[in-house]
Amino acid sequence: MPDTTHSQHRVAVMAYDRMWPFEFGIATEIFGWARPEIIDAVWYDFLVAGPDAPIRTIGGMTMQPDHGYNAVSSADTVIIPAWRDVNECPPEPMLEAVRGARKNGARMVSFCTGAYVLAHAGILDGRRATTHWRDLGQLKRQFPKIETVEDVLYVDDGDVITSAGSSAGVDCSLHIIRKDYGAEMANRIARSLVMPPHRDGGQAQYIEAPIQERSGQSVSGVLDWARERLDQPLSISDMSDVAGMSERTFLRRFRDGTGTTPLKWLRRERVFRAMGLLEKTELSLIDVAAQSGFGSVETFRSAFREIVGTPPHAYRKRFELTRA
Repeated sequence: MPDTTHSQHRVAVMAYDRMWPFEFGIATEIFGWARPEIIDAVWYDFLVAGPDAPIRTIGGMTMQPDHGYNAVSSADTVIIPAWRDVNECPPEPMLEAVRGARKNGARMVSFCTGAYVLAHAGILDGRRATTHWRDLGQLKRQFPKIETVEDVLYVDDGDVITSAGSSAGVDCSLHIIRKDYGAEMANRIARSLVMPPHRDGGQAQYIEAPIQERSGQSVSGVLDWARERLDQPLSISDMSDVAGMSERTFLRRFRDGTGTTPLKWLRRERVFRAMGLLEKTELSLIDVAAQSGFGSVETFRSAFREIVGTPPHAYRKRFELTRA
């Protein structure tokens, strides 16, 4: 998590002429505002870096970044909003700044077609990455060294994180906060944004949402019901009974509504509960596993490492100073 004992974690957002304002606004809203009423920790040090001259945005606004592109050299995280034209190579000063920040160890993040900037800079060669589904095929053809990942909201490849179209930038940002500050803080930010607490990166970018055949038949109530019982054994039969559907219909409706299967969803939700327990309590791993609904510590460790990317004990260690 960010080092709050010596200096703030610096987040730099790169601006450019004819920029899409929506993705830029996501970065500013989430990383540039400390929300003192809900955040009890030192927040990110936020800056905007861009050309020396005023820039225009799509939609008719004009803005002047406070810092030039050279400012990203001191950033810990660099965010690149959606690039204006996937058929256009970004200007060399912008690419040089991206390469320099990466060389200095910055975590690189792209929203939507911002992945093309990272690709042109050579940052994504040999790495897993995604972008808006509409432009993913071109990214794959134009940059064959990239391991493109289809139909996901974001891809976390360690120190390089790429997200899909537009609103997936919010999911990606909450994921970053979850990594830096923990699940509870990410949930606070999500609530302030009136967003779901978590849509995991593997969820489909585009989910068909058919009209309900019968009023009241929805899986949303089942999700809330299951979250209140994660410590208990839960089966597809149990969940379909609560939904008032046959198992076959429930499985179809569940995938239509969430983009995944009930068992995969339950596994992730249990890991998210375990994250909160590791952050806030000193319960043994056996108790954390039991309260999160895992049948054994071994199963818990395996699921946690796969989804979070680190073992439970290492994740807990990051929050020891917070609990002290």
